[in-house]
Amino acid sequence: MTDFILHWIRLIDESAGYTAALRFYGLYPLLTAVIWATTAIAYYVRRDRRQSRSKPELAATPRVSILIPAYCEEAVIAQAVESALQLDYPNFEVIVINDGSPDGTRDRVVPYLRDSRLTLLDKPQNEGKSRGLNDAIERATGELLLIMDADALPDPDVLRFMVPHFDNPRVAAVAGNARVRNKNGVFTKIQAIEFTSIISLLRRAQRVWGAIMCVSGVVGMFRKSVLIEAGLYTPGMATEDIDLTWKIQKLGYDVRYEPRALVWMIVPESFQVWWAQRRRWALGLGQVLRRHGNVMFSWKLRRMLPLYVEGLLSTIWAIDFVLVSLFWLVSYSLGHPPRGGSPFPNVWGMMLVTVCMLQLLCGVFIDSRYEPKIVRCLHLAPLYPLIYWMLLAFSTSIYTVRGLFQSLNLERPTRWRIDHQYQGGSQS
Repeated sequence: MTDFILHWIRLIDESAGYTAALRFYGLYPLLTAVIWATTAIAYYVRRDRRQSRSKPELAATPRVSILIPAYCEEAVIAQAVESALQLDYPNFEVIVINDGSPDGTRDRVVPYLRDSRLTLLDKPQNEGKSRGLNDAIERATGELLLIMDADALPDPDVLRFMVPHFDNPRVAAVAGNARVRNKNGVFTKIQAIEFTSIISLLRRAQRVWGAIMCVSGVVGMFRKSVLIEAGLYTPGMATEDIDLTWKIQKLGYDVRYEPRALVWMIVPESFQVWWAQRRRWALGLGQVLRRHGNVMFSWKLRRMLPLYVEGLLSTIWAIDFVLVSLFWLVSYSLGHPPRGGSPFPNVWGMMLVTVCMLQLLCGVFIDSRYEPKIVRCLHLAPLYPLIYWMLLAFSTSIYTVRGLFQSLNLERPTRWRIDHQYQGGSQS
């Protein structure tokens, strides 16, 4: 049996398909890191560097409705409500959506109802985040909507930085700058590096490309009329925020990124909670690629083509990464050193890690303008390509592929589940 397996391993090792997989394994992350970093630097030079961090004066103050969906958030909802009510802006309301929480979420919100700017939408059943938000949007009186998570704490000036973008009638949404506030361990600090050097960097790069992958549910502002035109949130999508962002851009509207709009969030502190989150993100990306595949064939939607191609190629690379790594593992276990695989650092591997580290450094340098203390996490950056990257590849190779090929039931709601980190809600 061992001889039979070794025979096939040698055949694979000598095949043209393995050569192609090996080249894609090494070249794709190098190419994307260079593209992301250079375009993000272009954004920094053209926009970040020229923008003042001081509080802007507003020519107009359109009414803003702040929507906070919540499920089992009794540990954090009071802080979120207090922060929202303390925003430095003259014309806003806050709507908390309690989506059938069985815990004390509602009771934590009730004392704040003394403030006339606050409304509690108390739903008797858990119908999922999308339906809860859609119900609140119908009741919202603002022409602009700020949607934020129940564990998020916005900076006081967040509205002052986001609202002016909507002076342009083509702007339908603005993504804020989500920052990690619970940097209390190695795992959360690595996620802080990720949000700085991957997510924030990518949003800058995508803004240069012409379209943004996602206005995150952590913090994002929308023009209410456009949300209605786009059909609101889709209950059956695992990542309702990515799907809505794509629907808006397919209508021809502009989506922007505002790095000065800081909102501080809680990230998973345990592997179990983190894996559940990334499983949902990966599944949702696959669903979005399936649902919006027509961007590949429409000249009208050409601005979104780089997003689609990047998402598709990243999924293919994750599968390639997992398969090649497993092939190396089996080969070495049977005493056959595979072509391209080495237990010791080689030139190509060192080059790959170096480029990845340069990308991380680039992201930290740019975002340190808004969060100077992020540089304190930089010593953990080498763990990202060595360990964290592998976990993300496994998650993508399994769940994004599932989202791509499974049938979509757009009306079946994605409901909340209990997050064991602090008994808060997250989508499942």
